[in-house]
Amino acid sequence: MRIGELTRDAVLQALAECDRLGTDDFLASYGFKPARKYVLVHEGKDYDSKAVAGVAHRYCQGRALRADEFSGGRAAAAGWLRRLGFEVRTRESGPAWVWDELVLACALPAGDGWADIDPGDERVVELSRLLQKLPFHPEATRGAGFRDPEAVAGKIRDLRTRRARGIGNPTRGRSGRADVEVLHAFLAAPSTMAEAARRIGSGLRSGELLRLPETPLEELEEYSAPEGRLLARRHLYRERDHGLRERKIAEVLRERGHLGCTVCDFDFEAKYGAHGAGYIECHHVVPLHVAGEGQTRLADLVLVCANCHRMVHRGEPWLTIDQLRASLAK
Repeated sequence: MRIGELTRDAVLQALAECDRLGTDDFLASYGFKPARKYVLVHEGKDYDSKAVAGVAHRYCQGRALRADEFSGGRAAAAGWLRRLGFEVRTRESGPAWVWDELVLACALPAGDGWADIDPGDERVVELSRLLQKLPFHPEATRGAGFRDPEAVAGKIRDLRTRRARGIGNPTRGRSGRADVEVLHAFLAAPSTMAEAARRIGSGLRSGELLRLPETPLEELEEYSAPEGRLLARRHLYRERDHGLRERKIAEVLRERGHLGCTVCDFDFEAKYGAHGAGYIECHHVVPLHVAGEGQTRLADLVLVCANCHRMVHRGEPWLTIDQLRASLAK
């Protein structure tokens, strides 16, 4: 066998040895220094990619490679590990990729026949600019190469490799899980996800998605849209439009005389007296991430109690009002 011919199982054995010894002893035992640029990310933990590749040779070729026998860069250790389906990123590339970033990164190769894309490609450069606008990562957590074209091209290669290997199951680690889930979403609903990427990109270029008020992360997770946090945040913002809500309440009061939940008929005023008068939540019958742009009509809205609203938005796909009524009836 020649240098660079690794197996996935050998790499996993090297990772297990690193976990047993601890990083410092692992590196010292084989004469490696900490990785200056590339790290392997596995189950939420960073490993020194060059050392892992060198030790993996021991498990599949009989001896570990010395540090002076090979490079840790893309043409050697980082490339070998990526071809085996492992995520390798630069130390300077910053925090783990979140869902919205992965939707944008996945849309580029998905729309190009899953061909390899060079860091110098103008589309990668443009995507790098968009990703750097996203509001999810504080400046303090961004390295010098945060979402630069090389980091973006590396992530695209990781996604292509996972797809070529059959994607697999989400790992327990934060990085692998999100990659796999986004890939599954693109394979299950390619046109929906491509449109989501277009809307995220358009909203970032126009600044619309960047001007939205902050929404607590735990709330976004409960009301999550499959296309990501930014579109979910826009959905919630539009649902809470004060003028629309007041007009819908007035319409329902004229027609029904009270503000009972459309699903379960819970009436806040009947339960809590004057303190609950006029209180109810507004829900878009067709999710905004499906309906797209345009002016919201009163016919697009229904009034629901807080519990039913949470249940509509819980899980994917979101339930319709009729589906939730049927669930309640059971």
